[in-house]
Order: sequence, then structure tokens, then C-alpha cells
Amino acid sequence: MTEPNWHKSTYSGDNDNCVEITDNALSIVRVRDTKDHTRGELTATPTAWAAFTDFVSGRAL
Repeated sequence: MTEPNWHKSTYSGDNDNCVEITDNALSIVRVRDTKDHTRGELTATPTAWAAFTDFVSGRAL
């Protein structure tokens, strides 16, 4: 199994409170703290991740 390709989420902005997400899995989104990888990761479906980011950005209905 190959290691996931992590990158800083575009939703993190320019501050130091960042999260990283994977972009190489179609059926699951993996999220982790940029500074502390030992804290584990959160997983979500792409639909759930989109709903979450819409909610926190104020785009949710």
C-alpha cells in the first residue's frame, strides 16, 4: 500500500491553524493536524467533507 499524498487544505487559509487532507482516495477523505501527526486522523466520505466545509465557511443552507 502506498503512503497517502497529504497537502494543506485550501480551507486552512494563511494562519498557523492548519489541517492536511489526502487527495488520492476517491471514497474517503483523510484529515490530520499539520503540526502534530501523532494525534491521528479523521476520515469522512467526500459528501460529508463537502457538507462540513460548506457549513464552516457559511455556504450551507
